[in-house]
Amino acid sequence: MSDPVVARLTADRPTILARLGVLVAARSVSTDPAYADGMAEARSILLDRLGAAGFSNVGLLEAGGHPAVYGEWLGAPGKPTILVYGHYDVQPPDPVELWHSPPFEMTPRDGRLYGRGISDDKGPSSIAIETLAAFLAVEGRLPVNVKILLEGEEEIGSATLGAILEAHRDRLAADAVLSADGGRWRADIPSIAVGSRGIAALEFTVTTAVKDLHSGRYGGVVPNALHVAARLIAGLHHGDGTPAVAGFLDGVAAPSAGEKRSLAAIPFDDDAYYADLGTAPAGEPGYATLERLWYRPTIDANGLWGGYTGAGGKTVIPNTAHAKLSMRLVPGQDPAAVTAAVVRHLRGQCPPGATLTVREGHPSAAYLVPDAHPLLLAAEAALEDTTGRVPLRVRNGATLPLSDIVRARLGIDTVMFSFSTADEDFHAPNEFIRLSAFDDGFAAWVSVLRHLGALTPQAFRAYRR
Repeated sequence: MSDPVVARLTADRPTILARLGVLVAARSVSTDPAYADGMAEARSILLDRLGAAGFSNVGLLEAGGHPAVYGEWLGAPGKPTILVYGHYDVQPPDPVELWHSPPFEMTPRDGRLYGRGISDDKGPSSIAIETLAAFLAVEGRLPVNVKILLEGEEEIGSATLGAILEAHRDRLAADAVLSADGGRWRADIPSIAVGSRGIAALEFTVTTAVKDLHSGRYGGVVPNALHVAARLIAGLHHGDGTPAVAGFLDGVAAPSAGEKRSLAAIPFDDDAYYADLGTAPAGEPGYATLERLWYRPTIDANGLWGGYTGAGGKTVIPNTAHAKLSMRLVPGQDPAAVTAAVVRHLRGQCPPGATLTVREGHPSAAYLVPDAHPLLLAAEAALEDTTGRVPLRVRNGATLPLSDIVRARLGIDTVMFSFSTADEDFHAPNEFIRLSAFDDGFAAWVSVLRHLGALTPQAFRAYRR
């Protein structure tokens, strides 16, 4: 027998997708002040939607950065309170010329919807919001108490999320977080991510002289800032790909025998994976691809620039060069200690005649959901209900800053329940989401909320910190 809420969502699918198209058109790029109007537009759309759906105390939560959108429905006494999370900010669309359709115009093509932020995280957030709205429309209530938090800074490391949680601790108190962000491993295999890597980031500048210099008059007698920066980046790893930074691997454990068995149970074709990417394996030796992706930390250069990059040539020795680095972290690593180790390494390798300045980003620790957490078990049951298959437990090589911040500030755990998929080109041109994600997501969100409605707050007590 069809669930009436799922039936309502199925019937309303065209209207739901039209609303998503309006949200995608809001150019909500959080990292660039030039997109401030788009950020405000996205907030306005979400505030209106939550209000129309029947949520109370709808408004903005602020702490000096981009505000978060908030709403609540607390009409289920004796039932758990779930904080539903998503984010409305997106990555920049650049390079725009590589898009096959306008990045801020939702475009259907071959069973997919294309647009910046449609997979990360406007589509998955819409699945959550629309499911909650359908419950209220059909049944006049939700199975559990729900507080919705839609962040505006996830794509810039959740810079003020901790301050928002501190400032509104009582309002945001809950038993657990169900996140519409995070992504699933594959669309054809039911899975749930039980862990994510953390992140630390920095930007450094190398300065080698008081000004750019003529490469004929000064070439061969003064250091070149670009050469220095390139050597510093290359020196972060040994020739075989092992991190060369002293202390970087402190606290990192190799996958256990049980974890290796779990990984072996996950269908994965190395050859097809690299063929799809048009590249070859790289990274720390001695580990399989999924081990490197989920269980090992990384150091990556995200950008390197300096000197002349315009048309034609300019024979200059640049006096400054810049680079951006990010480190993906695993359980056992302390983000502050890792950042300090990388900075020490860079300073130690910086040659005479060059100076190094560093600006650090907002770090976030790696995260693991407790094995028997009631929200995790409810999410797994929902996926089994809706797919007929027991979901695999996987990890996420990316970072969900929320998990670490919420655990530290509110003392609760987070389960990722997103229906975007890892291959949907978020952060790249031609980002898309599968249309099938909406049917999958609606059914699973309805089911998980019904499973949670069978629990009491006491079921979560052992997991509160």
